[in-house]
This record gives sequence, structure tokens and C-alpha cells, in this order.
Amino acid sequence: MRVGVVDIGTNSMRLLVTDGIDELGRWVEVTGLGRGVDTAGKLSEEAIVRTLPALERFGAQMTALGVETRYAMATSATRDASNRDAFLDRAEAVLGVRPEVISGGREGILAFDGAIADFTVEYPVWVSDIGGGSTEIVMYDDGFSIQMGSVRLTDRMPPVYPLPDHDREEAMAAAHAAFAGYEFGQVATHIGVAGTWTSLAAIAQELRSYDPARVHGYWLDSHDLDDVVERLCDMRLEDTEAIPSLDPKRAPVIRAGAIVAHAVVGALGVDSTLISVKDTLDGAVLELLHVP
Repeated sequence: MRVGVVDIGTNSMRLLVTDGIDELGRWVEVTGLGRGVDTAGKLSEEAIVRTLPALERFGAQMTALGVETRYAMATSATRDASNRDAFLDRAEAVLGVRPEVISGGREGILAFDGAIADFTVEYPVWVSDIGGGSTEIVMYDDGFSIQMGSVRLTDRMPPVYPLPDHDREEAMAAAHAAFAGYEFGQVATHIGVAGTWTSLAAIAQELRSYDPARVHGYWLDSHDLDDVVERLCDMRLEDTEAIPSLDPKRAPVIRAGAIVAHAVVGALGVDSTLISVKDTLDGAVLELLHVP
């Protein structure tokens, strides 16, 4: 059975098509759907108009590949938006399936199931999924959905490049404060999934282009993460856009994403993070195919 899963994120739209044995394609388009939701409380018409063509292309792609089962999920930005039903109506019209607005808890479980699929690691394992609007940190079926992500923090930061030291300190403090008070317990292995972590891994390796084979399974040392945070905060926006392994559309939010990643590592107390390109999409596929 061919299945297609769409993830309507705060920053990125993603599609995975598979028959359960072979991956037939994985696509991502950065549209910034959730920009401004943190302050306005709703999805802007401009962001919706940027996003719908990407979803329409995904719908057409699933049709072309003969997808029999379609599933779409919407996460933090849509969860938080007062006009989410109107957006879901429009998304359904172009995707051919109505997106399900999933909770942060369910998002975390799907991320965990997808992340561990390819790895044999020491337990307990915690998985972090840094999204645009929220970050899920989960251990199997237990975890937390925290209202801090790359787009949410970007909306709270001044649009200044490079980022002055005092603004950097404020952003760091805000990110670390978001995770304060959570008790994660023992962490033997930390796996990072989704676009922020995979982008940071590619930047840390100074890849000439984004290569999922070089990113998947890469251990990102906390000292290397510190260096990436410093580099991104010291760069002009146009220089960030020119990083060869980074999608230029992700450039406006990647430095905030790196700061959030720094806060996650600090909260978990780990020295390194195992990067997985498999995440919520793959977890949803396993669920649809009834893979235990």
C-alpha cells in the first residue's frame, strides 16, 4: 500500500511517500506559515497564500505516485491559530484530505517512533523535535511539548544582523527559561530530529550541499553546537542565506533554532546529539502501516 504523509509545520511543509518497503520520495518546502502567530494569534493571509501552493504540489505529487492512503497533520502554528478551521478548509481542498491538528504529545510520540527506527542506542533515549512554534522532548510515550521553537523565538528577537551581544544574551535567556523546571531524568542517548537539528548538523560539518546521508547518524558535539550558534549570531542574513548546505528560506529562523537547540542540550545535560533525518513523518507511516 502506498501512503503519503504531509506535515504542516510552523515553518516547513513536508511530504513523505512510501510503500512501506521503499521510500518513493521526501520533499520539503519552507513557507513560514506560522510567522507572527506568537504575537497575532492567527495565521496571516500572506502566510496562507505562501503555503497553499506547496500543499497543492504535494497533493498533485501523491496523485502522480498513486498514493492510496493520504494523511496530513498540522502542528504548533495551526494549533495556536484562531483561524485554523478556515485554513484547514483550504488545505483540504488542495491536499485531498483534511489535516488533523495533532497535540504536542502525539507529535512527540510520532517523532520518537520515527527517530529510533534506524538506530541501536543505549537507553533511556530522549528525542527532541525543534519545530517552528514548539519543541517536543519525549521518551517513548512520556514527554513534554514546550512552547518554544525557531519561529516563535525569531518573532521575539530583533531583526538585526549580526545579533548584538545583549540581544543574544536575552534570546539565550528566553530559550533556556522555556525549558527550566522540566525534569527529564536520566538521558543515555539524545536524538535530534527535524529541520533545525539536521541543518545544524550540516552546517557543523561544513558540507558543500545538504546531504542526508552525511547528516543521518551524525553525532553533533555540544562544543561544535556552541561554535555554530556563535557563527550564526555573528553573520549577516545574506551570508546565512549563502551557507551551501542550508535552504536559504530557512536562513531567517536558523539562528533562533540554534539557540533553542543550545537550550535543549543544556536542559537535558548531554554532551552530544545523534541526528536523525527520520521523524514524525516516518512515525506516522509506521502507524498507518500498522508496524509495531
